[in-house]
Amino acid sequence: MSKPRPVAAAADEGLADAPADRALEAGRVDEAAALLRATLAANPRDAFAHQLLCRVYYSQDMGDRAIHECELAASGAATGSGQASAQASDAQLWLGRAYGYKAEHSNPIQSYWLAKKVRAAFERAVELNPNNLAAVNDLGEFYVSAPTLLGGGLDRAQTLAARTMPRYPVAAHRLLALIALDGKDSKTAEAEFKKAIDSAVKDGLDPRVAAQAWIDLARLYAQHDRPDEAVRAVRSAVAADRSGDRPADATVVDAATILTATNREPQLAERLLRDYLASPMKSDAAPAFKVHLQLSQLLMHRGDIASAHSEVAAAAALAAGFARSSRSAQGS
Repeated sequence: MSKPRPVAAAADEGLADAPADRALEAGRVDEAAALLRATLAANPRDAFAHQLLCRVYYSQDMGDRAIHECELAASGAATGSGQASAQASDAQLWLGRAYGYKAEHSNPIQSYWLAKKVRAAFERAVELNPNNLAAVNDLGEFYVSAPTLLGGGLDRAQTLAARTMPRYPVAAHRLLALIALDGKDSKTAEAEFKKAIDSAVKDGLDPRVAAQAWIDLARLYAQHDRPDEAVRAVRSAVAADRSGDRPADATVVDAATILTATNREPQLAERLLRDYLASPMKSDAAPAFKVHLQLSQLLMHRGDIASAHSEVAAAAALAAGFARSSRSAQGS
């Protein structure tokens, strides 16, 4: 079960509007990297710039470089109150994610030590800012998936869910669903995902919160060979995400991915990817260069070779190294 799309918290509004941050959100990672290197040449202790550069590398699956930058971000972030605490929490969150990516691509011995660092970073992120729901989600997933020896355990996950339930029931129900899935109890998991959707609607939260809960439910259906229900859940997710004529965000990329995985409605999947690429709501939750490559695969599958090559070129304009490595891996 994939985690919710990553959410980053900027240290303050000024930093959030920085050109490098905007370039990263738009998927222009080569541009973002150049801007951030210039910033760090002038001020090597800029913790937020290190965090952004970590995210630049993380988005391109560069685990070692992401870890290096996130370690610098975490060590340099202030740990006071308010915005400082939020930035420090976010630095730990991304550090944990960078360690996690590296652990997934390492040998068993290295993964063992990295997993301990993942847990420590996520727990520190939640400690610094209990309202950091991205950190709560990631920590909960770690507890569910990691063995007890590495600091995981369903008892820890249950405790976290109980602690989260009073203030953030959507996140708590999602974690309870993951716990149920770990126990092969898909019926309870389905019920908990539906409770997450109902809580988001009842509490009047941003419709995109419900949209992500619908995506979780769609993944459950897809993974349990219930494609018709998966498609209906995907359509509900898209309807929630686009309610009020909102621009598409990363949720529609998840929706397109599920449709492709279930071999259903390729035209809708293609439209969703194009809507995202045309949207002002792009983010590094779904890097635009990766979405261009995802769209190229859909186009290639239906025989539109020229358009597929155009999407690869668009990806290369944003992230040249990643596009080259992707083409090499595909043998094209």
